[in-house]
Amino acid sequence: MLRIGHRGAKGHLAENTLESIKKALSLGVDGVEIDVHRCASGQLVVFHDFTLDRMTNTSGEISKFTLNQLKRVEVKGHCQIPTLSEVLTFVNNKCLLNVELKGLDTAQEASRLITFFVEKKGWDYSNIIVSSFQENLLETVFQSNPNIPLGVLTDSNLEKAIDFAKTINAVAIHPDYTMLTEEIVQNLKEDFKVFTYTVNNLKPIKRIKSYGVDGIISDFPDRL
Repeated sequence: MLRIGHRGAKGHLAENTLESIKKALSLGVDGVEIDVHRCASGQLVVFHDFTLDRMTNTSGEISKFTLNQLKRVEVKGHCQIPTLSEVLTFVNNKCLLNVELKGLDTAQEASRLITFFVEKKGWDYSNIIVSSFQENLLETVFQSNPNIPLGVLTDSNLEKAIDFAKTINAVAIHPDYTMLTEEIVQNLKEDFKVFTYTVNNLKPIKRIKSYGVDGIISDFPDRL
């Protein structure tokens, strides 16, 4: 079972920062999950929310700021918002990188960057998975490079997620852990890997591990 740090190591350091990812790697994770948005100057930046309000000293929609402007924004903990390119360079194929497409218009650039890092920078497709709740974004990645492994996120309708996943040759389903039973996991594993999120407390961790999932995404990967 893969131990995957949620937004780096969200329970320890400011989420989606290089510092948080470094902490996750120091804890010996098998993978790191991050979120991406497209900023006003076109680059993909690693950030969860659609606005800067919760995590930074600035207010406003992240898509309205250029990269130069975002680099001057301070994330809680005196950190900086990284780009997807910076994260790919930093992780350097050392573990699985789960890139969740959050913002609009992120699919083409994510596909381009991942393809570049595989072809030119020594990354393996087996260490990448692109996930999203948004079907159109996953469809765009599939159409632009069918070699990129895809995961379908769901927090409500597993059957719908499964049906859609088959249309894009997805390798994994990423369900909210509260949706899972042992029977559901075993049924899913007939066709897909099961990466579940966000399991932080010891009792649920023990229960979900007993179901035989392929990976758990956690704010505290050291608890896995």
